[in-house]
Amino acid sequence: MKITAPRLLALLGAVVLTWYTFTLAPDLADRDRRAAAARADAVLPPTTVLPDDQHPAAQQPTTSFPATGKAFIGVFTSAGTHDFTEAAEFARQTGHHPQVYEFSADWKSDHFDAGAINRVAKRGMLPMIAWEPWDHTAEAKEPRLRGEQPTYRLSHIIDGSFDAYVRSWAQGIKSLHYPVAIRFAHEMNGYWYPWCEQSNDNRAGEYVQAWRHVHQIFDAVGARNAVWVWSPNISYANSTPLAGLYPGDAYVDWVGLSGYYGTVGKENYQSFDRLFNPSRTELRRFTRKPLVITEVGATDAAGRKAEWINDMFRTLPRRRDIIGVIWYQAVKEIDWRVGTSTASSAAFTTGASASRYQQRWEPGVPLRRR
Repeated sequence: MKITAPRLLALLGAVVLTWYTFTLAPDLADRDRRAAAARADAVLPPTTVLPDDQHPAAQQPTTSFPATGKAFIGVFTSAGTHDFTEAAEFARQTGHHPQVYEFSADWKSDHFDAGAINRVAKRGMLPMIAWEPWDHTAEAKEPRLRGEQPTYRLSHIIDGSFDAYVRSWAQGIKSLHYPVAIRFAHEMNGYWYPWCEQSNDNRAGEYVQAWRHVHQIFDAVGARNAVWVWSPNISYANSTPLAGLYPGDAYVDWVGLSGYYGTVGKENYQSFDRLFNPSRTELRRFTRKPLVITEVGATDAAGRKAEWINDMFRTLPRRRDIIGVIWYQAVKEIDWRVGTSTASSAAFTTGASASRYQQRWEPGVPLRRR
């Protein structure tokens, strides 16, 4: 083959492209990841001493978290324990160090990882795990089919098919020696998850049976540091009534609610109370357990996000049974992150600066359960 200038240039280009693809690009990406991790560590440094570190700071304090009259503010990010960038951005934009960090773990992909949970706790944040019995990678795009995963029917949890997996998590949680919140099978009053009684050929009453079965495995292992968070979506037309889904006070430590201003079908402005209080009233008919807003966010599509945040912080002191709020610091269809505008960041900064949100979480502090 005759060597020509165009062929030499093409060969050189191929060599350069190969070098970039397999050498330079991964190195640049790794550098970006390291830089992002360094920025996150600068804002949320891993400094907290854990109980198994055998340090005087790990001695048991006498108060509870949150203390009477106090409430916490946490974050829920999509990156979970792999990347604390969004949590750090939240802290930087609001001036508030989140006391709770929520992240998802599904039963198909995620096995117990003490190191991952410790990374949360060492940054001074209570780990809250949205523990999801499904395969999130097989999620159907059609909303009505999203909850159809026969492998994860409630009957299979009840009959013991997942007992070995559940037990491995129970033993792992027990080994941590500090509280870990388990938000098991949330938003069960809808239809979009395989554990909802409206989906996946599940039957009425099976959700409570499944919850109690999983809880009993933790009890048998002795994982008393698990804090059980029963967390429906805010009620809506055709949602499953909450009372029939409640496992009972003996099986629940905190109750939760998910709700957003600006989701499809709820684009019109709704105050914090209008969004949450009907469901809060409904669940207060059968339990007095402390309430956590386990997912919340607000759209800025109409320019009213800052107004909504201000309203939330005005309302919370009047709802003393709400002991915590967890902001969804992520983009999912809508950009729910707190810093979508300087006005929304400023509103959150002002609200979160109140003294009632200033208690730190520490691993040795017992969680308030009533």
